[in-house]
Amino acid sequence: MATFKAMVVEKTETGTKAALADFDDANLMDGDVTVRVEYSTVNYKDGLAITGKAPVVRRFPMIAGIDFAGTVESSSHAAWKAGDKVILNGWGVGETHLGAYAGKARVKGDWLVRLPDTMSAREAMAIGTAGYTAMLSVMALERHGLSPAGGPVAVTGAAGGVGSVAVALLSKLGFSVSAVTGRAEEADYLKGLGATEIVERAALTGPVKMLAKERWAGGVDAVGSTTLANLLSMTRYGGAVAACGLAGGMDLPTSVAPFILRGVCLYGIDSVMCPLPRRQEAWKRLETGLDRPKLAAMTREIGLAEVPDAAAAIVAGQIRGRVVVKIG
Repeated sequence: MATFKAMVVEKTETGTKAALADFDDANLMDGDVTVRVEYSTVNYKDGLAITGKAPVVRRFPMIAGIDFAGTVESSSHAAWKAGDKVILNGWGVGETHLGAYAGKARVKGDWLVRLPDTMSAREAMAIGTAGYTAMLSVMALERHGLSPAGGPVAVTGAAGGVGSVAVALLSKLGFSVSAVTGRAEEADYLKGLGATEIVERAALTGPVKMLAKERWAGGVDAVGSTTLANLLSMTRYGGAVAACGLAGGMDLPTSVAPFILRGVCLYGIDSVMCPLPRRQEAWKRLETGLDRPKLAAMTREIGLAEVPDAAAAIVAGQIRGRVVVKIG
């Protein structure tokens, strides 16, 4: 196909605007692999890019979408051939390199990961960057030495994409999981994913104490700001928190007390430029470490034209779980 549908972000006099448009594959950017995109997803970062709420897009016009799953159409890269099933997360796609909300993408072969044998392209994007980031967070906690015997762990923003997958992953590993959420109506949903306790978001959004009562052995934080600061202050001696989100803000109003008086470690989780071996490990773990029925329960599907509405909803904190975008 010479042209295909794409969700294109354009710069305007008042900001940016995203709209469905016809795009010519001759205008795709340089790369040694061309992929027929089958599915993408809506992550919080996609929401920021589509709505223009943050300067995610650095080049205009830009096809939005930071991740995809699809089939290689053509390749001059040694690792890939036509027909291969692949996944892409990050690497500036949808920010500086034309992205995933389109019928085709041309990218560097070094950016791709092979789709696990037992996973469909739809399932891969039901996981998406949010779920892959959740697994990177869990892996960081494991490298620190956290185990179910060490005590309960907290997941903030638990009803969102990263949080939902993190709850399911940690639960399957045997952890007692405290799901922190501002949406009390999602309690049954979170318990269905494996949460053993539902914690009101307000418990972690009040004034930050240098050291609060020790409550959790560790946690996965997708919120940042005051929530992360409070989580650190409540983490037990020798514990660890994996920080991977900023929905609550980029500031961190904490002190050195949790780190030097309780030996707490804060691990920063980057999914965009994460080295290939760790990406491959994460997707291998996701193939077996995430219950497919739970993944299905947290996922709904939309079409490409519905992306702007979903983007606005995810930025407003109104999306539960994962949203798959059917493209191909």
